[in-house]
Amino acid sequence: MALSEQELIRREKLERLRAMGINPYPAAAYPVTHSSTAIKANYKEGQQVVVAGRLMSRRIQGKASFAELQDAEGRIQLYFNRDEICTTEDHTLYNEVYKKLLDIGDIIGVEGVLFTTQVGEKTIMVKRFSLLSKALRVLPLPKEDASGKVYDEFNDPEQRYRQRYVDLIVNPSVKDTFVKRTKITNTIRSFFNDKGYLEVETPILQPIPGGAAARPFITHHNALNIPLYLRIANELYLKRLIVGGFDGVYEFAKDFRNEGMDRTHNPEFTVMELYVAYKDYFWMMQTTEQLLEKVALEATGSTVVKVGEQQIDFKAPYPRVPILEAIKTHTGYDVSQMDEAQLRETAKALHLEVDERMGIGKLIDEIFGECCEHHYVQPTFIIDYPKEMSPLTKEHRENPKLTERFELMVNGKELANAYTELNDPIEQRQRFEEQLKLSEKGDDEAMFIDHDFLRALEYAMPPTSGIGIGIDRLCMLLTDNASIQEVLFFPQMRPEKKPLTLSEEEKTIVDLLQQRDGSADLAELKAASGLSGKKWDASMKNLSKLGALSVEKTNEGLTVSLSL
Repeated sequence: MALSEQELIRREKLERLRAMGINPYPAAAYPVTHSSTAIKANYKEGQQVVVAGRLMSRRIQGKASFAELQDAEGRIQLYFNRDEICTTEDHTLYNEVYKKLLDIGDIIGVEGVLFTTQVGEKTIMVKRFSLLSKALRVLPLPKEDASGKVYDEFNDPEQRYRQRYVDLIVNPSVKDTFVKRTKITNTIRSFFNDKGYLEVETPILQPIPGGAAARPFITHHNALNIPLYLRIANELYLKRLIVGGFDGVYEFAKDFRNEGMDRTHNPEFTVMELYVAYKDYFWMMQTTEQLLEKVALEATGSTVVKVGEQQIDFKAPYPRVPILEAIKTHTGYDVSQMDEAQLRETAKALHLEVDERMGIGKLIDEIFGECCEHHYVQPTFIIDYPKEMSPLTKEHRENPKLTERFELMVNGKELANAYTELNDPIEQRQRFEEQLKLSEKGDDEAMFIDHDFLRALEYAMPPTSGIGIGIDRLCMLLTDNASIQEVLFFPQMRPEKKPLTLSEEEKTIVDLLQQRDGSADLAELKAASGLSGKKWDASMKNLSKLGALSVEKTNEGLTVSLSL
C-alpha cells in the first residue's frame, strides 16, 4: 500500500508514542461524565468534567493552546496550558506528546474544569488528557483563506458515499439527516404501537419472491439445495399473520430489487408495510393522512416542508384522483375502454417506449408514470387502478374493471401504495395465473404463483387493508434531499477504481497530457516527453492497456487523449 508523506509521518509518531510507553489504542473504558451539549446547556463555572472525542483544530502559542474537541453531539473548546498539565519540571506531556505527537483527527479523553474565556466562550481547562485512538489518515477538513473563501471541502458525492465515516466527521449536517431519519421511524412506530398493532419480522430469504412486480436477486442454499430470493416485498407473509389471527401487524423491512439505480432508487431499500383486519382503503387513506401529518410535525416542527423550491403541506386531508381521470386530464386520452392494442398505440402516440411484452397494466403504468406523475407535487391519492395493474387487490365494489387501490404521490413521486386486500382465494389464484401468462410473454417482473399463500387464504383472511410506505423517500422529503444516497448510510456503489501504479516514464506522459487539458498531438507529445523510442513505446502500450489514454486518428494526424 502506497502511503502519502503525511501518512508516513503519522506512523512515525505512532512508533514514537509506543517507544515512550504510551499505548495509542488503549483497551480500558474511559469514564466520560459529560457531552459537549450537556456542558453548554447546564454550564457551571468551575465544574469538573470528563469528555472524549476527536481533536478537530489547534492554535498553539508557546506554552498555551486552544483546541476544539468534537464528540457525538457537537464541539467544545479546550484550553491546554503547559503548567496545568505538567505539574513537575518534566514538560514532556505537553511539549512532546501534545504539541508534536498528537494530530488533528486523533481521539482523546480530557479531564478538566469549566471556565469562560474573555470573549465569552465556554471552555474546558485541561488538567489531564489521554490518547484513546491515533488517526493514521488526514481528515479532509475545509480551509478558509484570508478573504473568507472556503476550499478543500469534502463534498464530492462519490467520495462522501464511499467514506460515509469521514462524511459524518467533517460534515455535521449529514449526521443531522440521519438523526432525523431515526426520529421519523420512531414516530411511525409510536403511532402504530399506540393503536395496538404488533411490530413483526418476516423472512428476507424467500423461496418465492412475492408481493410485488419486480426483478429479484437470486441465491442458492447449499444445505437445502434450492434457489432462494432476497425478498422484493414482505406483503404475503404479513397477510399470513392476519390469517393467523393478528388484527394489525407492521414491519420495517429491507427489500431488494435487482433493477436500475438512480437518484430515487437503490437496490436495497427500506419499506414500512402495515396490514389491519376489518379495514378498507378508505380507512387507510384517512390513517395515512393522520400518520404523515404527525411525522412531519415531529420531524420538522411543521406540516409544511421545504423540498427544493417547493413548499409541501402534509396537513390532512389530501385530494383523491382516479388514475384514469388523471391520465385523461394530463394527456387528453380516455383510456378507460381501451384494449391492449389501443393502449400500446396510445403510448406510442405519446412518444413512450413500449414493447410486446407489456400488458394492459404495464402500459397504463407507463403512461401515468411518464405523463402524469410529475404533476402531483402536493400529497395526492391516485385511486382506483385497473385490475390488470393490481393482482393482489380486491375488485372495486362499484366497477369490476377497477380495484380498490391507491398510491400516494408527493413531489411527483410515489410515496405509498395501498389496497383493500384481495382475500378471495379463487380469484387470487386466477390473478396469479394471469401474471404467469405475462411471465411467459417475457415480463421478468411478473409475479410468481405462491401456492402456500393461496393455501393460507383458503383458511379465510378477514377483510383487510394494507399499505407500504417508502421510508427512504419519506426521509428524502422531510430532510430536503433530492438523492436517495443522502438518506442511506451506505448506498450501493460501483466497485471503487484502484489507483494506477505508473512508472516514471508513464507519469511523465500523463503529466504532459494534463498540462495540455487532456489531449495532444502524438508527435508533439513524444518530443516533449524526451523519452527514447523503446521507453516511449513501452509506456504508451501499458497506458493504453490500463485504459489511461486513447489514440485517435484525426484530419490533423494522431491525437492522444487522457481517459483517467
